Amino acid sequence: MKNQLFKSRILALCIALLSGLYSFNASAQKRSSTQEIQFSQQSYKQVLAKAKASHKRIFVDAFATWCAPCKELRKTTFKDAKAAAYFNQHFINFSIDVEKGDGINLAKTWQVEGLPTLLIVDENGKVLANHTGYVDGNGLLQFAQEATNN
Repeated sequence: MKNQLFKSRILALCIALLSGLYSFNASAQKRSSTQEIQFSQQSYKQVLAKAKASHKRIFVDAFATWCAPCKELRKTTFKDAKAAAYFNQHFINFSIDVEKGDGINLAKTWQVEGLPTLLIVDENGKVLANHTGYVDGNGLLQFAQEATNN
């Protein structure tokens, strides 16, 4: 009887530990996804409409799939916690491949001449600031703050 009670308690303890580990892992994954810049999955037209409605500016990441510095931005800069918090709060973030679909014409409109190109665009589609090339999280914050101060 005591042996069976002991086994029941061990089993209950194991279940409690496993469920605790599962919930800890789930909350850690949720936190990590909010610690990066969240890019809209909508079309540029929809993003512009959203910017007008919310009176926010648009942060644009113009990239190409073959571009190594573009990939580095995604792996590091866009996952910088301070930059992510700032951009997710103050901008509608939009990422577009300039070699596909609407990206081809938008690249011409924005006069993209190198990659990656980072833009701050107002709610009417006017480019307020641009930066070409890789930048770290602090540089990205500085770029945004300079653009919003002008």
